[in-house]
Amino acid sequence: MAALKTVPAAEVRLGMFIHGFEGSWWEHPFWRTRFLLTELEDLQKLRAFQGGVIIDVARSQEPAQDLDATAAAAAARGGEGAETSAVSPPANAKRQFPESPSARFSADQAQAAALVAGALDTVRGTFDDVRLGRAVAHEKVAALVDDIAGQLDRNASALLRVLQLKSKHQYTYLHSVAVCTLMVNLARHLAMDDEAVRTLGLAGLLHDVGKVAIPDAVLDKPGRLSPEEFAVVRTHPEKGAALLREDGAMPALAMEVCLHHHERWDGNGYPHGLKADAISLPARMGAICDVYDALTSHRAYKNAWLPARALGAMWSWDGHFDRELLFQFMRSINLYPPGMLVRLASDRLALVLDNGGRATRTRLLVFHSFAEDSALTPRTLALDVGTEEDKVVGFIRPEDSPTAIPSLDLYPPVPVTN
Repeated sequence: MAALKTVPAAEVRLGMFIHGFEGSWWEHPFWRTRFLLTELEDLQKLRAFQGGVIIDVARSQEPAQDLDATAAAAAARGGEGAETSAVSPPANAKRQFPESPSARFSADQAQAAALVAGALDTVRGTFDDVRLGRAVAHEKVAALVDDIAGQLDRNASALLRVLQLKSKHQYTYLHSVAVCTLMVNLARHLAMDDEAVRTLGLAGLLHDVGKVAIPDAVLDKPGRLSPEEFAVVRTHPEKGAALLREDGAMPALAMEVCLHHHERWDGNGYPHGLKADAISLPARMGAICDVYDALTSHRAYKNAWLPARALGAMWSWDGHFDRELLFQFMRSINLYPPGMLVRLASDRLALVLDNGGRATRTRLLVFHSFAEDSALTPRTLALDVGTEEDKVVGFIRPEDSPTAIPSLDLYPPVPVTN
């Protein structure tokens, strides 16, 4: 249970667990609000903050004066050892034995499920606030984005897997949580700055808020929509942006994603028919994250697709997405569709194989060396157990392959065993 106290920023010390900040969450120096303060650089940044800092005493570690003394001594030596000393466990700490990978994943998945359950209530309440003309509870939303980022740090696969299990009746709200998660993950992969990551998380949560103005009978219809019903659904970006404008503290970027996440690279999207670079990068990111989660979710009118199938379909839709950005999205989740040709950090060429029931794992067939300009004896490789040199760094069009591409039929999916 949290034991909270608020102190001036100037009194914050290493070893304190930061629970939050007074004032607007847009003004504090970190995009995450809950973390153990262990870095001298973060301490200096935080002490420049003008507001109060909320400390969770129960989750703080060593006595603060001891940590400060250690940090000061390290700083006097030129910073050597500062990071190591600041995170050293107390002498009386209980010895912890390492968890097995399966136990760790189960624990992470349980933690992710608890996060998602709480997120459902937060997003539902936020949508209700917007619908009723009330200001968005920014601090509450900020805490949710922070929790999502923390879970991504701990085990991204566990969180993404839980989010794919949403029921048809939870779709509208948990879809927003999933898009938030995918946006944060992609933004961090693209090395965006902290403020952009924070705002894109908010944009993901609110991108579909205009659906509060769409009748449930249309949103939850089990069959194909009529042209008239589809026209109603197509109004949700503009309705959502109009609702968000009523909140004077709403970042313009969040309204931009809400308004334009259904635009298409070829200009055939809506509501404004924007084309290519006329669509902002955040809106292009939102479009990819939105469609990927929609395809991999159960809906009233369809069952969920496996992630690799969804990515394959998205890759095949010529003109729908910014192709380079879609590839970066694949890199951010480390998953690629069967048949895609990818370039590895080791300067080798590989074919993405069908992995059957192992829906969240990519299996490659390495068959050519660019460095030696020669074919290699084909061998299979699982991305999640590879090394840094096996990381995917680019894609190759089939017509540009320097050698014959092996047939997928010769390398069937590996049966899943318990």
